[in-house]
Amino acid sequence: MKTELANPPSNERDRELWMQHGAGYIIFENIRKYAIDRLPAEIDENLREAHLKTIDNTIYGMMMQMDGIFDPLENENYRLALQTNIVLYKDEEVIEELNTLDGDGMCMGFHGWMENDFGSDEIVNH
Repeated sequence: MKTELANPPSNERDRELWMQHGAGYIIFENIRKYAIDRLPAEIDENLREAHLKTIDNTIYGMMMQMDGIFDPLENENYRLALQTNIVLYKDEEVIEELNTLDGDGMCMGFHGWMENDFGSDEIVNH
């Protein structure tokens, strides 16, 4: 069964936080679980823990990139940067867009998301 998105909060600040937590939810549900699901079932617990730590460090590094912690590639004429936007659509129309560089910090959210805490407003309907 496909997971269904909950409706966003109407308050602008609550919605910004909800969108950031929603991005974390997507990253953890899609990217992190994808990597974890590919761990060999037969590995011992110590090796499994090492792999999980590596996956989490990689996800955290991605969060650091999304927060703009790493410098872009640049020379005296050009700059090449990676930017990440969280986009909220309603009926296929963009109603809000948030660049993670302008957000509260994906790295800050990471630690709560590790504990399955995606904020006070529901991201998905249960």
